Amino acid sequence: MSTLSDFDVRGLIGWLVLVIEAGGALIIFAGAVWAFVQFTATGLRRRSLIGRFNRIRLSLGRFLVLGLEFQLAADVLRTAVAPSFTEIGQLAAIAAIRTILNFFLTREITQERAEMERDRQEAVPRPR
Repeated sequence: MSTLSDFDVRGLIGWLVLVIEAGGALIIFAGAVWAFVQFTATGLRRRSLIGRFNRIRLSLGRFLVLGLEFQLAADVLRTAVAPSFTEIGQLAAIAAIRTILNFFLTREITQERAEMERDRQEAVPRPR
């Protein structure tokens, strides 16, 4: 039974990192395209943009968060083969930035969702 050489493992992980990063980029791209199409369609129909804009923005935020999670997963995987402390430090900095960005995006999505729900409940007439 042969074992994978160090080179083979690095190559495999490098390939996996590329696939995961591409997946994250595709998710972000798909979300941006979807949001652009939705925003344009809403604007052309001349509907009330404020409520719809917030829903589009929340959906785009979800795409961004998911895409960033993929990018962070690729960073974590990349650290498995980082040969120097400099590369590990760079990866740690990138991961920290992505994690902070993800945290604030998630928090903003949660706040926006709560505000939309509150507005929706206030708009519903209460029975007397």
